[in-house]
Amino acid sequence: MFRIIVLIVWVLLSAWLLIWVGEGLFGVDQSTSILPFYSGDGLTAPIMIGVAWGIILTFGGLAPGAGRRSKPRGETAIGVGRIVETSRTGLTINDVPQYDIYLRIAPADGGEFISRMRMLVPHSDLLAMQPGSPLPVRYSATDHDTVDLADINDPLVREAMLDWRVARGLIDPRQVRARRHGLQAPASVLSVRPTGTRREGQSELAVRLLITPEGQSGWEADTTVFVYPEAISRLQVGSPVWARYLREDPHTVALTIEQEAGR
Repeated sequence: MFRIIVLIVWVLLSAWLLIWVGEGLFGVDQSTSILPFYSGDGLTAPIMIGVAWGIILTFGGLAPGAGRRSKPRGETAIGVGRIVETSRTGLTINDVPQYDIYLRIAPADGGEFISRMRMLVPHSDLLAMQPGSPLPVRYSATDHDTVDLADINDPLVREAMLDWRVARGLIDPRQVRARRHGLQAPASVLSVRPTGTRREGQSELAVRLLITPEGQSGWEADTTVFVYPEAISRLQVGSPVWARYLREDPHTVALTIEQEAGR
């Protein structure tokens, strides 16, 4: 409602300025005017109305890209957003381009919605910003216009991302306990092959690992993992990865490409 009122005021100001310009260009008697607040002489009223017109255009959210907040307001919640579209804003800072990233957010307690996140994206990170890729985000429960990228090192954010993967079948149910509560150890890829299964834009790989916890004898274990096509190159024979396993069940293993700090 407020935005509609602002738009009406801006249209009225625009009409006032157009009539003033028209009278100045084509009016016969320059000393009189049909405009309210203007007697036909002086520039005080046109200047004040022009300034108000510009302020509304810039800060009222009527100009392209203007008036958009880059941070969510108030108390925020954690969710996972799937990238719908990315577009450059035209701004570049230190050779790093700025993008508007449109996301479809899936809250844990409600229906999906689409929102926007504006951020600088280095060229090296563009592959991770493809449509369909998930990103952890923080959003306001009362205002879905803008979301913010969440810190993946935050334990709560990691848990939300893990819940999202489990809910979509991207982690074998037999691996969930190891993935959530298991011990972390370095591992190496001994063999890898695709299973032919695809979910959420990711391919399932069957991987055989050599797990080598520090100070212990190593052992081999078979597992599966869903990865995006861009990450398959990091799961070649000999690649260093990380494994999570339960002390009482060391052969049920969850694979992670990166080491997870603080777990």
